[in-house]
Amino acid sequence: MSGQRYTFERWLLDCRGGVLTSENTALPLRPKSFEVLRFLVENAGRVVSRQEMLDAVWPATTVTEESLTQCISEVRHVLGVAGQRIIKTVPKRGYLITAVVETADPPESRLSETTATVRDGPSVAVLPFANLSGDVSEEYLNDGISEDIINALSAFAELSVIARNSCFRYKGRAIDIREIGRELSVGYIVEGSVRRFGERIRITAQLVDARSGSLRWSERFDRTLGDIFAVQDEITDSIVRIVIAHLGSAERERVAQKPPSSWSAYDLAMRGDHAMRIYLRSWAAHDLYSARQLFVEALKADPDNAGICAKLAGTYIRAYSEPDDPDYGRATVLKRGYDLASKAVRLDPNLPLTRAQLGWALSWMSEPDAAVREFDRAFALNPNFSDVRFPAVLIYAGAPIRALEVVQAHLRLDPFHPPFMYAFQGHALYALKRYEEAVMPLRECIRRAPQVLLAHVWIAATLVRLGQYAEAKAIAAKILERSPNMSVRHWPALALYRNPEDAEHMIEALRDAGL
Repeated sequence: MSGQRYTFERWLLDCRGGVLTSENTALPLRPKSFEVLRFLVENAGRVVSRQEMLDAVWPATTVTEESLTQCISEVRHVLGVAGQRIIKTVPKRGYLITAVVETADPPESRLSETTATVRDGPSVAVLPFANLSGDVSEEYLNDGISEDIINALSAFAELSVIARNSCFRYKGRAIDIREIGRELSVGYIVEGSVRRFGERIRITAQLVDARSGSLRWSERFDRTLGDIFAVQDEITDSIVRIVIAHLGSAERERVAQKPPSSWSAYDLAMRGDHAMRIYLRSWAAHDLYSARQLFVEALKADPDNAGICAKLAGTYIRAYSEPDDPDYGRATVLKRGYDLASKAVRLDPNLPLTRAQLGWALSWMSEPDAAVREFDRAFALNPNFSDVRFPAVLIYAGAPIRALEVVQAHLRLDPFHPPFMYAFQGHALYALKRYEEAVMPLRECIRRAPQVLLAHVWIAATLVRLGQYAEAKAIAAKILERSPNMSVRHWPALALYRNPEDAEHMIEALRDAGL
């Protein structure tokens, strides 16, 4: 695949990143559809025959022209009302891109002179710190330190901080800093490394100007493990002094958060975070329980830590809500999650994570107004705080339009967002009865993360509304094979809808699909 980037009208086609964007929002395209668009764009100004496209996109593979037709249809759909105009069918000859296509990248010889397009105001991305210890089991430590720096920087309202998911996409990859800056649209990059020597740790960190590639600041910190919190404070303060020169004292006070009181608690909490990331890839209950046990041990080591308490609460709420989990639908499990989330808020009412976790618990307890209020408080405490669950809370609360707006806002800070954001987008569109639009993001979620059960559930309902009963029933049958407990009668999520008509809108379709 070419590494070039192209612009046409309001779209940007990034061939290296494999993404089509419009106004900083990533648009869902299956890989073959993306390749079809890329080939057309690279051959703008001339008619491209169907056979030429089949040979380029499906080399050494025999497919029918129907595959190409479907890809063209998907690309046109993503481009919206302009799709038919931009991709013109030339009868008996092929296809033609009618838009003016321009290269978005400067010549390599002028790269150092080029200023990247960055976000409004100071912006920074923290890349995952490299593990120099030579022990793969220490990987969680490097990731945890990187995440804590991201979280600390995110608390400054004046600073735009790229979400962890997009930053960690570059883990283990040797890419020019200027290219990363362009892809993430940031002015500064933080990178570093971690080396552990028994009970001592060495952290190196540097701040690089993403536009010129020049080093703005660099430092090495040699500390005992017990001083880890002071090291992170030093790194964060040094970066902030350069990126934001005039932060007010009130902002600094708001950033201050109580760290774990011991290295043991911090180490266990980071291991728990790592286990949760494994769970979000596998969706296996045993991975969730592994994370829970680590958070339990961390909270024992630091009983007054609000963040750890909130994370522990999340494992119970997750178990209650997932049909594949043995604790699915058990009221006592949800109550345990709510009690822990409430305790976390009492421990630190100014920590956004505690507010969001309580909001998530309240949503599952069918208290939509209280749930939305807690999430709103979290965002008021830190405008850079992001929580991918909020769109789902809004949909159940009867606000699908706002849910779509929140999804778009999240994508601006996380261009390489987790796949289930597509599922929430599709759910919101279903709630708005925009069924044809809902299908594509739901299919994209399933393609990227087939383990996300809700995407299968919601697309089954959507296909029923479109009259595609055969496929909807086939999907429902596979859902039941995977999760025999999954049914309209036993699914607690259906009780979350504020408006009875919204619940019936989903229940009716799922019953028709066979659930």
